[in-house]
Amino acid sequence: MTKTAKLYRMVMDKHVCPYGIKSKWLLEREGYEVEDHHLTTREQTDAFKGEHGVETTPQTFIDGRRIGGYTALRAHFGRREADEGGTSYTPVIAVFAVGAALAIALSLFAFGAPFTVRTAEWFVAFSMAMLAMLKLQDVEQFSTMFVGYDQLGRRWVPYAYAYPFLEATAAVLMAGRLLPWLSIPIALVIGTIGAVSVFYAVYIQKREIKCACVGGSGNVPLGFVSLTENLAMIGMGIWMLLRPTL
Repeated sequence: MTKTAKLYRMVMDKHVCPYGIKSKWLLEREGYEVEDHHLTTREQTDAFKGEHGVETTPQTFIDGRRIGGYTALRAHFGRREADEGGTSYTPVIAVFAVGAALAIALSLFAFGAPFTVRTAEWFVAFSMAMLAMLKLQDVEQFSTMFVGYDQLGRRWVPYAYAYPFLEATAAVLMAGRLLPWLSIPIALVIGTIGAVSVFYAVYIQKREIKCACVGGSGNVPLGFVSLTENLAMIGMGIWMLLRPTL
């Protein structure tokens, strides 16, 4: 027996509702034949809202019963919505996964082998660069979170604003082993200050706060991830001191 659903969504010359598109896709994915009703004018949309006593579109009806908008439709099919206030390590996992993939791909191209010394160096450098990029998306918000636990940042606020630029500079230079006299000190200094700050806040003070490591919009708890980021910078700086050339 064919399952059918009625979908009412805005499809106008200058605006096609993205949630309407996703609702149609979700219904079809669940095996429904969709009666797709387009609301092509603002007047038509307002009239539909008034008739059904709703404030938003799209609206889906299944078996004559109104399900609601896209979020309600997902819930109807048992698809869990992400908790906006909950902890998520997804940005960190994405950064490290892409950093590793880039490093391996470049190593294969340059040396014909996936795992080399340069693979490890590139992985750290690329990961640092992407973490810095996330911070640079909103330096103001990042700095606000950063001064909450960084020992130097809370004493000298300009450091909080400079940190993402310093991390990005060190990452780019280390990726190409350029200007080691500049990249190594930057990595060692900001990495050491960061590691001490995180260790003190998390393991001495036992504070539970959000980490600024993926930028101000992330919801990663301060702790292992940030400590790892800083220790990796320290390790990279020491490694390049010991192995200035390959």
